Amino acid sequence: MSFEEKTMKSDKLYEGKILNLRVDTVELPDKKYSKREIIEHPGGVGIIPIADDNSIILVRQYRKAVEKFLLEIPAGKLELNEEPRVTAIRELKEETGYTTNKMDYILEFHTSPGYTNEKIYLFLATDLVKGEAMPDNGEFIEVESFSIDTLVRMIDRGEIIDSKTIIGINFAKKYLEKDME
Repeated sequence: MSFEEKTMKSDKLYEGKILNLRVDTVELPDKKYSKREIIEHPGGVGIIPIADDNSIILVRQYRKAVEKFLLEIPAGKLELNEEPRVTAIRELKEETGYTTNKMDYILEFHTSPGYTNEKIYLFLATDLVKGEAMPDNGEFIEVESFSIDTLVRMIDRGEIIDSKTIIGINFAKKYLEKDME
């Protein structure tokens, strides 16, 4: 038996700069109907920047949705028809000032597939060259660096709560352990 939901009707409720909202009427496997509220998002990138001393470069910024300052890996939204690697190179420079010629694709994941199609492409940036950050208008960011052990402890203490950052730090830990063998 297939448990796929068949879309019978889709209504756009909102179109914004960052996301759209639609409500789909779906037919369930038992032939009943239900509504699904879907946030459409173009996707984004997250970058794990590892400096020559093996420190991880993160950004701290206020996130209105959770009313907190969060420590995160540099990240940003894909622009229309933009390749994720291009976005990653651009966002690393904008948010941290760092540039690199070594931006390696790691993996991709859906952030919350219960209600959004947002997908994050995760990259590893090494061989960093320090420069001047150029945040977007209205973007206020502090750049900080930490050892991987400090970041793992911060996750354990609940000080880092952003999912892409937790995924990125866990990857960085494995990457650095392998590199040190």
